[in-house]
Amino acid sequence: MQDPYLVRPLSSPLDAVVEVPGSKSYTNRALLIAAMAGGRSVIRGALFSDDTDCMADSLRRLGIPVHEDPERAEFEVWGQGGHIPAESGEIFVGDAGTAARFLTAFLALGKGSYRMDGDQRMRQRPIEPLLAALRDLGVDAHSERGNGCPPVIVTTRGLEGGEVTMPGDQSSQYFSALLMVGPLTRRGLVIHVENEMVSKPYIDLTADIMRAFGATMARDPHYRLLTVDGSQAYEGGGYFVEPDASNASYFFAAAAITGGRVRLTHLDRQSVQGDLHVLDALQAMGCDVVDDDGCIEVRGPTRLRGVTVDANAYSDMALTLCAIAPFAETPTEIRNVEHARLQESDRIAAATAELRRLGQEVEEFPDGLRITPRPITPATIETYRDHRVAMAFALVGLKVPGIAISDPDCTAKTFPQYWEKLEELRT
Repeated sequence: MQDPYLVRPLSSPLDAVVEVPGSKSYTNRALLIAAMAGGRSVIRGALFSDDTDCMADSLRRLGIPVHEDPERAEFEVWGQGGHIPAESGEIFVGDAGTAARFLTAFLALGKGSYRMDGDQRMRQRPIEPLLAALRDLGVDAHSERGNGCPPVIVTTRGLEGGEVTMPGDQSSQYFSALLMVGPLTRRGLVIHVENEMVSKPYIDLTADIMRAFGATMARDPHYRLLTVDGSQAYEGGGYFVEPDASNASYFFAAAAITGGRVRLTHLDRQSVQGDLHVLDALQAMGCDVVDDDGCIEVRGPTRLRGVTVDANAYSDMALTLCAIAPFAETPTEIRNVEHARLQESDRIAAATAELRRLGQEVEEFPDGLRITPRPITPATIETYRDHRVAMAFALVGLKVPGIAISDPDCTAKTFPQYWEKLEELRT
């Protein structure tokens, strides 16, 4: 493991124009759907990171040609119309949750037996609701160790479609996984949602990219019923990936804590990326947010206000709010993100531990935490191999000296250029 990264405080008021790479959520969905489409697709503006590398490599291992050009930020995919050329195979997804869930459903379209595995943390992350749904649809899909987590074995003669029920309170990715393969089934899919759906905007993001490749899905207003007609087809073509709202959030937050200005290009609030809802929280904390001609500009206040937020729709951003909460005048409470405990780390526990390391007063709840600001103690932040812990808590160091981030290379999961972009804020 490399040495901790010492974050240097800014020496002047922040005033920056920032470009961030393409969205991981869109890139991995585009790669999978392009693989299911007929013919050649070119995915432009794509993210190149550990997670997207896992997706592209897995598709190649299944016999689907994927060529990449990182310099041009492009993937070229030769789709097989829903056919998986390989009749057997092993794929490894590291700790890429999107790749694990999406590929598991995709494997059900094949004819053969396949094994999907991941790293140590992935072997602790549940996938049983998706496996149970696939079994209900006639596919032999099970956890190799019988614990509901990877490694996963999928033995299949194809996926006909049908009607299933899944719990909505763990991960929306289970639903996106089935929705994306649904158009290529004969019967289509009817999916009933038990309990409240978490991260609802990601369902709309999935529908958006399906539509771009020529297929549709439908949902009721409360995300209780999701349907996909069968016997549709994805069409290959060109697709442009918009910038990643999740990664943009760190620069918006940098403006918030420094009282400065950040302008993010090529993204506006009309995007369906749910993590842009973090802008609502920043506005409530006192920031000015301007949506201007395809750009978003955030201007920080003289002093932030604490807020109470339901962050269920943008749970990846809960850590960003945790990192800026110590700079507010009053406490900040973040709730309804219990599913964040099942991500790359237990993010509620991780945030609680690292905020206390920084001298903050924290009350931890099953579904969130309450942060009462106290003078910040310089510290080296543990990151738990979680890219979002590293990126969020690095922000503290832009304002306070003596903040270092352990295992900084973990950001390669979704944002390999993060530390370079952070340094560019000084120019």
